Amino acid sequence: MKSLASIVLCAGKGTRMKSARAKVLHEVLGHPLGTCSIRRALEVGASPVVVVVGHQAEEVQKAFEADLVGAPVTFALQREQLGTAHAVHCGRPKIPKSIKEVLILYGDTPLIRSQTLAALVKAKRSRKTPVAMVTMVPLDPKGYGRVVRDDDGQVRRIVEDKDCTPEEALVGEVNAGLYLVDAAFLWKALERVGQKNSQREFYLTDLAELAFLSGKPVATVSAPAEEVGGVNDRVELARACTALRHRLNADLMRAGVTLDDPESTWIEEGVRIGPDTRIGAGCVLRGATTLGKNVRVGHGCVIQASSIGDGAQIKDYSSLDEAKVGKEALIGPFARLRPGTELADRVHVGNFVETKKAKIGKGSKANHLTYLGDCEIGAGVNVGAGTITCNYDGVHKHKTVLGDGVFVGSDSQFVAPITVGRGSYIAAGSTITEDVPPDSLALGRARQVTKKDYLKKRKAG
Repeated sequence: MKSLASIVLCAGKGTRMKSARAKVLHEVLGHPLGTCSIRRALEVGASPVVVVVGHQAEEVQKAFEADLVGAPVTFALQREQLGTAHAVHCGRPKIPKSIKEVLILYGDTPLIRSQTLAALVKAKRSRKTPVAMVTMVPLDPKGYGRVVRDDDGQVRRIVEDKDCTPEEALVGEVNAGLYLVDAAFLWKALERVGQKNSQREFYLTDLAELAFLSGKPVATVSAPAEEVGGVNDRVELARACTALRHRLNADLMRAGVTLDDPESTWIEEGVRIGPDTRIGAGCVLRGATTLGKNVRVGHGCVIQASSIGDGAQIKDYSSLDEAKVGKEALIGPFARLRPGTELADRVHVGNFVETKKAKIGKGSKANHLTYLGDCEIGAGVNVGAGTITCNYDGVHKHKTVLGDGVFVGSDSQFVAPITVGRGSYIAAGSTITEDVPPDSLALGRARQVTKKDYLKKRKAG
């Protein structure tokens, strides 16, 4: 039975973003800002994760559900923003009664590590205390709640920046806003927190003082400010993106992936890359992308939600979107694989070739200047330069089928729907409008007419 749940606070507008969109919807490496903390909570075993939404609640819930498909995540609404304690109270009905501990996080801390949360869990349980929290020491503590300790070093209370006395304002240790609390203590404490502060809001920070007054010390874990500090504006968002990108790139390199230029390489969280794969400078890898072992990706490639088999080569400046590429395939340079493309092992798709909903069999080649849309191409097929599958009649899409071993001469067009039988030969420059039987030669071009000395006579005239 699960004993740990999490509440992630994502209800605020984020006015300093100067945006019509809620802050938690702004992206960090391809994911909504608010889902970063949710993933970390899931990684330490929290289930369910209750997301408290408020501003643009429907849009936030829709975006988060799309980004966290299948995860044990549920949503609670905070209709009126009355402070952090009130937000947690709004999430309480979604927490099962069997839950013993509640991890409280914010939706604007994209750099929080699961290791830090695991340390928080360990600190609380080892000290057998009802409350544990994360603290930090930023260069400038202004704007943060100060952690006030007694002479024995125990956390006595947390004082919000606007409520600090001059002496308290000098304290460098501040509250990061991340807590692990016994569920029973939390629900009881929420009934006691007040509004005796300059903001007239219910503060979650009152938990520390309530624990201290009950004679139960607060356990603390210190974390770097750059890890647990919140994102409040677009400058901080950009910095967080850069920091997270560097972290993910470093993890990949330590796992056996070569990045020619980590500074210019953009790889989103969730991309999976096998060992001995090499990624060129300026590449962007997004979404549910998977690269196998010994893959080579050239400079400037953009790969979105695609799978690349072992030993494949994606040459410079190629674009792949929801494509499947088999082992030892050769793609590009300047190739474009659109959604629905499925390439078997050792397929060659060369420069300025575009595919869409194209299934291409083992060892087939389309090396130059070709469009292959809505087609099924067998094994061992050679597609000449300038070939087009004419799949659209202005109203509907139609399919082209080329059997195994077909040879297509350069500058050929297939007016779909059409089928070419296995082993057939399509003469260069042909426009094919009728099905071709197996082992046949098809020519779909007009007979050449040559008028000897035509220009010479015209000039004389």
